[in-house]
Amino acid sequence: MKYLDSTPHQPSESLLLGFLLSCVGGFLDAYTYISRDHVFANAQTGNIVLLGINIMHQNWKSASYYLLPIFAFIFGILIVEMIKNHHIQRESLIHWRQIVIAIEIIFLLIVAYIPVGPENAIANVMISFVCSMQVESFRTINGKSTSTTMCTGNLRNASEQLYYGLRHKEMDSIKKSFHYFFFILSFLFGAIVGSYITLHFMEKSVLLTCAMLTVAFILMFKKK
Repeated sequence: MKYLDSTPHQPSESLLLGFLLSCVGGFLDAYTYISRDHVFANAQTGNIVLLGINIMHQNWKSASYYLLPIFAFIFGILIVEMIKNHHIQRESLIHWRQIVIAIEIIFLLIVAYIPVGPENAIANVMISFVCSMQVESFRTINGKSTSTTMCTGNLRNASEQLYYGLRHKEMDSIKKSFHYFFFILSFLFGAIVGSYITLHFMEKSVLLTCAMLTVAFILMFKKK
């Protein structure tokens, strides 16, 4: 079965949309770190390490705190797969990824009205859910496997392609490395903006990501 997102001009794989989503990814990491108990909600590696440390110390209450975003991340992946598998079987005016973006916006709107404080765990779980949906839905940008919610894979690919391009004088590989560096810088830009806005508006600052995701949602109606 051929998926809709395999078409050569699928707008959900455009550079502009990828830029917006990478900015959202960087913004959310800065937002949760500054305003929600110094947690990085995008990637779960740190949470798994902290879970292991707390289990070793038999600190079960703290361990459960780090289990929640991990489970939320898994749940987000499952929801995306359900949406995708159901949606591709019928024609629709909107792409299944637009449904994902709409869900992201709804969750982030709720997070914006969760006060900073004891409810931070709830906000972090919801943002982990949002990030897992994004990382599962937008895995290819401009025909290249790209992450919009974390930088490790992009940094590896950028360095690998740059080395290959310089060693073998392959301009195509160098261009690919620029592709990955572009999204690393986009993520960094989002983190810088997110840091500034969060310091001034705290929990409400996440509303800016809702605006960016709304633009992304609209852009996906374009044919190319």
